[in-house]
Amino acid sequence: MKIAMIGTGYVGLVSGVCFSDFGHDVICVDKDPAKIEMLEAGKVPIYEPGLDALMAKNVAAGRLSFSGDLAAAVDGADAVFIAVGTPTRRGDGHADLTYVMAAAEEIAHSLTGYTVIVTKSTVPLGTNRQVKHTVSKANPKAEFDVASNPEFLREGAAIDDFMHPDRVVVGVQNDRAAEVMTDVYRPLYLRDLPIMTTDLESAEMIKYAANTFLATKITFINEIAALCERTGADVKMVSKGMGLDGRIGNKFLHAGPGYGGSCFPKDTQALARIGQDHSMPMQITEAVIKVNEEMKRRMIDKIIDLCGGSVNGKIIAMLGVTFKPNTDDMRDAPALTIVPALVGGGAKVRVVDPQGQREGEELLPGVNWMDDAYKAVQNADAVVILTEWNEFRALNLKRVANRMATPVMADLRNIYTQKDAKRAGFVAYTSIGREDYGIKR
Repeated sequence: MKIAMIGTGYVGLVSGVCFSDFGHDVICVDKDPAKIEMLEAGKVPIYEPGLDALMAKNVAAGRLSFSGDLAAAVDGADAVFIAVGTPTRRGDGHADLTYVMAAAEEIAHSLTGYTVIVTKSTVPLGTNRQVKHTVSKANPKAEFDVASNPEFLREGAAIDDFMHPDRVVVGVQNDRAAEVMTDVYRPLYLRDLPIMTTDLESAEMIKYAANTFLATKITFINEIAALCERTGADVKMVSKGMGLDGRIGNKFLHAGPGYGGSCFPKDTQALARIGQDHSMPMQITEAVIKVNEEMKRRMIDKIIDLCGGSVNGKIIAMLGVTFKPNTDDMRDAPALTIVPALVGGGAKVRVVDPQGQREGEELLPGVNWMDDAYKAVQNADAVVILTEWNEFRALNLKRVANRMATPVMADLRNIYTQKDAKRAGFVAYTSIGREDYGIKR
């Protein structure tokens, strides 16, 4: 099959590369000439483990190419995927569909035969019908159908998620479109992986409902963690005990500084707004959004308490600023709330992150970027673990403590234990949902 992928951001590029590995002929399209030039040179503009090698393999096989010419890419395509950004619209929380509709109109003028136009971007309910209307209006003679095919890719594990999905959701209006989508995903059908065919609106809703539920699990365990700190319970034991219940499961029950990234913040806000627009307030979702922001601010207070009530003039080593490990994504990362507050409080912040500097330099002004955790903690007054990169999971804590001016740690991912910290020589330690020591409040 010939597939055109409109947009080479995270979702578009990963999906395009993986579709080409299925054996399809894929052209990835982007309006940014610099990005196309980079991709044609074999360079990947995002960090995703294994993507560079898979991309090179399929380019070499002649199945994958990159172009700025949308019309040529769409000409003769069996399926055209829209994978452009849908950021939160300023002022009202809605998903901004400007790029989706612009792509739909441009696709309309380029259609030369029957094509299924597939929305891969996360879009509010009714968007695919809007796409259909936009295409029909721009080109009344176009022969096409629309489909909704939301993505469920975890950054840092996207290739495995695409190749071995929990499920693939396909929303269509007729059998003809369903047959095309079956051919697109034939390698997964042949392996009997769960592929769910439904109507357009249900497919759109599944994406929002799934992401919001996961964000709710994260926020729930973070609230439980806050209560554990007041009552003497250990949130790691609590989450383990909860997770052993098959009705609950253990995923997304790890306490931390709050969720971030490209999906959960904007999708929860969009779902809340959809509910308001339909006079059906999503009260749980609205509470999740509110509590998540409060959790980030609680982390600031934890660090200030750790530093004796003030960070003014203190050197703080910040280990990790991306919203999760194995990605360079800084979108809505807790660091974007926590680090500026520390800098604003007079702290001198040193940051170490294996992939975060490229985006972080612009988003986190006033910090000192370093490439080694042990250098960052030299003469520091506190060390904060904010992202659980593997590099930070196996630190020589005694070496860290010995290099610090004041050996105190805020372990905001619960990588270590109070026992580990005491044995290494830390005089104060705080984590999430567990007992602290050495901290005066």
